[in-house]
Amino acid sequence: MSRNLALGAILSSLVVLAALTSFVWTPYDHAAMNIPDKLQTPNATHWFGTDHFGRDMFSMIMVGARTSIAVALLAVGIGMALGVPLGLAAAARKGTWADELIMRGNDLVFAFPSLVIAILITAVFGPGAVNAIIAIGIFNIPVFARITRGAALSLWEREFIMAARVAGKGAARISAEHILPNVLNLLIVQGTIQFSLGILAEAGLSYVGLGAQPPLPSWGRMLADAQTMVSFAPHMALIPGVAIILTVLGLNLMGDGLRDWLDPRLRVTRG
Repeated sequence: MSRNLALGAILSSLVVLAALTSFVWTPYDHAAMNIPDKLQTPNATHWFGTDHFGRDMFSMIMVGARTSIAVALLAVGIGMALGVPLGLAAAARKGTWADELIMRGNDLVFAFPSLVIAILITAVFGPGAVNAIIAIGIFNIPVFARITRGAALSLWEREFIMAARVAGKGAARISAEHILPNVLNLLIVQGTIQFSLGILAEAGLSYVGLGAQPPLPSWGRMLADAQTMVSFAPHMALIPGVAIILTVLGLNLMGDGLRDWLDPRLRVTRG
């Protein structure tokens, strides 16, 4: 196992462990306000200090990890569930109207960043974690469609695909039985990268008020709450900021390590 993969797995596991633990235990109620204890710096009672309402920031970070992971994971799931079949279909029908329609549709979605999509969705349905998931998920669809199509196109010219055609298998069956298993490693790595980007996107949407709504904690909204208090309570911005940085760093390191581990050519080169 590479150093990047090991370090990334450790960092990611700590975040996941904090999120899972928050379902059954947090040091304090994450929504409980205690004004006399507001703006405490990290201490033995409140490990990460308290915010401007006296809420325990360690508890909020734990529950915020749950929010970030849930939004990013579901958004990546939407992107893979819709993008991978579209990419496989486009590759199987290279040069046809179906391929052109799918790829031009991807270009159209790429023209609107997830923040713009979120604004459009929340203008109709209102802000919330579900709408953030939909917005980030829609943006992930063309990412996975392009990755899948690009990898699949090179496989359609291989000898084992030609043999499958001679055996009488149709395009859909070849895509499912031969193409998809051979691009799965690439999709796993890309999924890890998109997961880290989903964490950032969720934090960004929550920062501008379009993500998870109170009383559900979110790392992005914790940063937004702290922006006017940095001068006298820097821990309010530092702690959620570090949580985002370490989570994204861990996922990116794990994605880089997985790429090296799953690609035999890189293993040989680095070995």
